[in-house]
Amino acid sequence: MRRMRLPEPVSGGVFLTYKCTSECRHCMYACSPRWKPDWISEKDARKILTQLAGKIQGSPLGPDRIGINYGLHFTGGEPFLNFDLLLKIVGMAHELDIPSTFVETNCFWSSDDETTKEKLLKLREVGLHGILISVNPFILEYVPLERTGRAIRIGKEVFAGNTLIYQESVYQQLERFNIEGILPFEEYLEKAGTHSLSHMELLPLGRAPYRLGNLYKRYPAEQFFGESCSEELRRNWHIHIDNYGNYVPGYCGGISLGDGRDLDSILQGIDLDDRPVIDALVTDMESLHELGRQFGYKERAEGYLSKCHLCVDVRKCIAQQTDEFKELSPREFYRYLE
Repeated sequence: MRRMRLPEPVSGGVFLTYKCTSECRHCMYACSPRWKPDWISEKDARKILTQLAGKIQGSPLGPDRIGINYGLHFTGGEPFLNFDLLLKIVGMAHELDIPSTFVETNCFWSSDDETTKEKLLKLREVGLHGILISVNPFILEYVPLERTGRAIRIGKEVFAGNTLIYQESVYQQLERFNIEGILPFEEYLEKAGTHSLSHMELLPLGRAPYRLGNLYKRYPAEQFFGESCSEELRRNWHIHIDNYGNYVPGYCGGISLGDGRDLDSILQGIDLDDRPVIDALVTDMESLHELGRQFGYKERAEGYLSKCHLCVDVRKCIAQQTDEFKELSPREFYRYLE
């Protein structure tokens, strides 16, 4: 048996759901209002958190401070869609003494000062250390900027320095534009210019290649032959465990390394014979391309933005043709990419 060994995760996130109020063009996990809610169960959440306790490492500044790639975050989808469940899971993490916990949100819920402060105070009371507020021109298509601003302002009152704005430079730019309400992405580009995208962290994977690919240079598939995804699949920081229990490596949406509710089993090693797609990815992108061709994959004439684009496109083809590969999970991820 050939196994891929994995290190213990030192930071990560737990998905409450893939359902979201937005369908952002850049979403790495293809979240959307079209997903079924399928909330993580309290039983599964406790099982996952219990196994992560003792492994997750806190911020270098202390266990009660937060950082994007430190500690444990609660995410989705949009976790505030089920606020009562969010409170319970945050409380579980606090009971287990998991350090540097925070919630990630698009702020759709921040409709007035009273509601916003009430929710954030409740989260702090059950043990949450901080909040990460997502700000980008893709969320702005769905969430009015004044809601984002309100959550930032009140978040700083409640969590002080444990209020992260991702990305703060984008928020400052949007404030200078004096935007009210939402703004279509095309209008954002008219104001900011396409060059502005080079100044924000925008990863060419997930939904981005399908919704934003026309803005970037493309390359033929063979450009990425000889490269593997071994490092990405094995990394121990910013992993995710989703509401179905899938152990998702890093930002690799739609890939499951196993059942995150049985973390010890995963850490004993991934049986590559049992997961041919993973085997291909740790070998060479050409191996994945060849596997895709067995299921009718045809190379895109216009090319690919990155090896991640090639990877997700081949996986999407395979997932649409067969359900024999359990590592291609959840299946809905591939349905909502485009």
